[in-house]
Amino acid sequence: MRDLEAPPPAYQGRGCRPKAPWQSVTDWRQSLDPTAWRRFTVRDGEKGPVAIEMVTRRVQTRMERKRTGPQEWLVITRRPLTDEHTLEPRASRDATDQDARYRYHYYLTPTDGCGVVFKEPSLGELARVIKAGACIEASFKRGKGEVGMDEYQVRTWQGWHHHMTLALISVWFLISETHRGQQSTPALTLPQVRYGLSMLLLEVYCTPGVDYICRQVQRQLLRNESARFYHHRTRKCIPPWKLRRDIQ
Repeated sequence: MRDLEAPPPAYQGRGCRPKAPWQSVTDWRQSLDPTAWRRFTVRDGEKGPVAIEMVTRRVQTRMERKRTGPQEWLVITRRPLTDEHTLEPRASRDATDQDARYRYHYYLTPTDGCGVVFKEPSLGELARVIKAGACIEASFKRGKGEVGMDEYQVRTWQGWHHHMTLALISVWFLISETHRGQQSTPALTLPQVRYGLSMLLLEVYCTPGVDYICRQVQRQLLRNESARFYHHRTRKCIPPWKLRRDIQ
């Protein structure tokens, strides 16, 4: 790679003006000043805030057979080897590196396309996109397990797009209802919301009534919440504030 933002070598007064030398991305990373790394908090995760340390630079890469590639933005992220708190998307071995303290991931994003020069993305936006891989995988996993995203039998791309659109809308609706219900019942899960909705949809055909469905769902939620409360009590730790109440 060639760092296009680095100062070029001194001009000797004849011939073409020299450019920054070619070097491996690992050597360039090791020569960075420690203050060049920026830390961003992307979102709140299940185990705490999801943070990322990164650095970006406009570079030019050298491809196979020493062919010069286009100008691109190089993005490098790092996290401690002992930190299993955040999940990184899977990457090839060529895009991953590590030393005694950190694990590094390398990304390239184009600077132009179709004759249009792209605006340089902000570091916060790049961090959000990089960390979105885990959320996307979780959404697809929920879609396949809860709304049958992978259970399609279509003959055209239009039918496939219709199925995927309805599946994603269903996942979004279930997640929204789960978050809304967790305000009063912290132990509420997405499969329980799906179960309750499915029972309501079958009420006309084969269930005694809405009151029976509500009693069954409430019984299951109370059982799960009681198990969660006594789990904290068995481990001799303070349960969450929403669970500090008398559960019979």
